[in-house]
Parts: sequence; C-alpha cells; structure tokens
Amino acid sequence: MTGTFLGMPAFPQAAERAVRDGQLRANLRHATHTIRDKRARAVAELPDWAELRAAGKAIKDHTLRHLDRYLVQLEESVTAAGGTVHWAADAEEANRIVADLVHATAETEVVKVKSMATQEIGLNEALAAEGITAYETDLAELIVQLGDDRPSHILVPAIHRNRAEIREIFAERMADWGRPAPEGLTDSPAELAEAARLHLREKFLRAQVAVSGANFMVAETGTLVVVESEGNGRMCLTLPRTLISVVGIEKVVPTWRDLEVFLQLLPRSSTAERMNPYTSLWTGTTAGDGPSEFHLVLLDNGRTAVLADQVGRQALRCIRCSACLNVCPVYERAGGHAYGSVYPGPIGAILTPQLRGTTSPVDASLPYASSLCGACYDVCPVAIDIPEVLVHLRERVTEQGGHPMERAAIAAAGYVLDHPALLTAAERLAGRTRALHPRRLPGPGRAWTDTRDLPEVPAEPFRDWWRKNRP
Repeated sequence: MTGTFLGMPAFPQAAERAVRDGQLRANLRHATHTIRDKRARAVAELPDWAELRAAGKAIKDHTLRHLDRYLVQLEESVTAAGGTVHWAADAEEANRIVADLVHATAETEVVKVKSMATQEIGLNEALAAEGITAYETDLAELIVQLGDDRPSHILVPAIHRNRAEIREIFAERMADWGRPAPEGLTDSPAELAEAARLHLREKFLRAQVAVSGANFMVAETGTLVVVESEGNGRMCLTLPRTLISVVGIEKVVPTWRDLEVFLQLLPRSSTAERMNPYTSLWTGTTAGDGPSEFHLVLLDNGRTAVLADQVGRQALRCIRCSACLNVCPVYERAGGHAYGSVYPGPIGAILTPQLRGTTSPVDASLPYASSLCGACYDVCPVAIDIPEVLVHLRERVTEQGGHPMERAAIAAAGYVLDHPALLTAAERLAGRTRALHPRRLPGPGRAWTDTRDLPEVPAEPFRDWWRKNRP
C-alpha cells in the first residue's frame, strides 16, 4: 500500500475527533439509515436471497482455492481477445506500469472510472508526479477530488458531505479543474448534477486515455465488468482510444454463469436496486468499436499473503457493496476517514490490516474498531464472517506484543489459570476484599475503564457456592 492514508492517527484518536463533529454525524446518520432501509426492502423481494448468498460465498471460495488456475485462464482469454495483461506485485509496480502506458500515448490527461484499486495504490498521486493529470468522473469522486478530500465510503465516497457543502465546493473549485460551475448555482440535486455533467462532458470528449477498475473479471472469456449508476463509466470505457484497467487478482470469477449470481447480489446490497442502471462489459478490443488498445493490470499488493491465511482470506470474497458500512454502529458515528484507509468500515477493519500488515499504529488499531455486534455479517451478500476475522486479527496484533503491562497481566492470568489451587485462593481473596476494589483501574488500565465498568466481584466464588448448594 502507498502512504496516501498513512501518517494518520490510530483509530481511537481519529474516531474521538470525528464523533465531536455534529454535522458529520448528522450527514452519516441520514445517509446510512436511508440506504440500509432501502436495501432491506430490496432484499426482502427475493425469496431465494439466502440461497443466492450461499451461492456467492461458494463461488468465491472455490475461485480463491484455485486462483492460480483461473488467473492463467483469464490472461489467456484477454490476450486472445486482443488485450495485453500486466502483472503487478505491489503498488509501486502497478503505478509504474500505468504511467509508462500513458507516456507511450504521449497524452498528459486520463479520465477515470471510480476504482477502489487505483485509490488503494495512490495512482492519481503517482500519475501527478509523472506530469499526468487524472480526472475523476464519478460524481462522488469528483466532489472528493475538487474538495482536496479523501473518500469516506466504498459506494458513496462523499457521504460525509451534504448538499450545501457540495455546492460550495463546486462554486469554488470547478474552475481550477476545467469548466466552472454555472452562475447562481444552488444546492438543488438537479442543478448540482447538471453542473457536474457540463464540467465532465468536455473531458469525456477530449480524453484519449481512460483508467478503470472492474467489479468482476470472467476467466472463461476474458470479459471485464463495471457496474455503476451514472453513465460516466460507460463514457470512459467507450470513447478513449486506450483503456487501462487496474484490478485486484481476487476479482476473477470462473464463468458467465457465476457472474449471473453476483449481478443479483451486488445491486440490491449496494444501491438497493433490482439491477444496476449501467452494467458495462468488454472483452479485449474490437475494430471500429470502443478503445483500440486495452491493457489489464492484475494487482496483487498483499492479496497473496491474505490468501495464505485460512481465516483471513474470506475478506477477499468482498464484492465492495458497502452493506456492512451502512449497518455498522461504529462507522455511523466515526465516519470513514477515521479508518485511515481507502477501505473504511467493517470490511476495511479486516482487509486493510491484512493488505498493509499490522506494524503501524493505524493498522494495529483497526481490528479493534468494532463492537463485534455481528450486523455486518448478517448483511454481507457473500457471508464474510467479519467478527470472526476481527478476533483473529486481534490475536495477531496481541502476539506482536502490546503494552508491557498488558503482556505482564496476561502472563500472570495464564499462570493463575494453570494452577487450580492458586485460582481458588485468588477468588476467595477477591470476594473477601470486594469492598476495597476501585471502580476504575489505575495507570494504563484507566483507558480501559474510561468506557467500561469493572465487573462486580461476587461475595463468594462459584465453586464455593456450588459445594454448599449442590452437594
């Protein structure tokens, strides 16, 4: 991963600041509750939703177990269809490949389809360093770019902004990036959308190079799939002469029949629609139709390491629907920026530490950015057991070594639990001295009791009560 989001504080510090922002919390509460309610109604329409969910999980698990075979098949299919496949081990290599491909066209501008993978590797910043300007064309991504902001949601990157804030951004910044906002622009959604449409249209018609991601890749035909709601993706995928797609290796599915399952799961879980307004599919190149040159950059960037973890690998099932964010009580209050990653919310709390490792304070804190309520698992369309992975990653962080007092306390507890006589004596002593117990822990333990009550110690140990009442 690049340093785009690193350098931020760990989740507890970032979240503490976020929850004090009343406007942010109001924006998030309104947006997440609206999306979650619509999704619940859309899912309830399908009597076989549970079967579809199980099928999606099974397809993803099968594909991940045989990922090497399907990636080779995908490369062969894309090449046979006239495309060129590049393999990128990490962000630096992927950015270098894309920059070289753009330089080869002698262009200095690219238009972009919304892409989590390119955000993950910091592609826009890498291209800027090479003298290449990348223009975001998704409405929410445009808002983020014009506002010098960072995305805070997988599906709606500008979910933390309200209409008044968006109008201000358009009025002040559009002229710096191209066509200015119309005079007298209001915060009416129709006017804001029209301003974005006029601003972007000239870029669509001028651009000779486009960069995209992909929601899915079909191994048997080499077909790539992008689903979106605005039509900007369709413009990027058809008008330029050169198309470069940067896609994580986990996005492959074996067959068209498998794709059919996900084209039912994704729209209902993400935008609460029965089907996506725009589903664009392309296979290599075709003379006289669409781009004349197509490049596919297959991105690893830590995914192979995730694949090796039998518990953690289920995070690679993710189809980026964002349903888990919209039901998460922690995300609703803290917002996406607190996660310090392009992947926020529950899925980010398990995906980011695996892709980046848990050596930085930000990444080591993410597995704890959850109440483990399980709502994320209930709504996940591919049944990722996020709470299970969170606990698994917490174990990994602990094994790397926490606070010295924490390690000492765990070691002491382990010794006592291994010696029954000592445990019995400790329980009896705790019961007899319960009136002296503090309500808050001293020193480093104070942080734990700032948000929790210490459990009340019973007057007598359970084993003594058992002997008296169950002879």
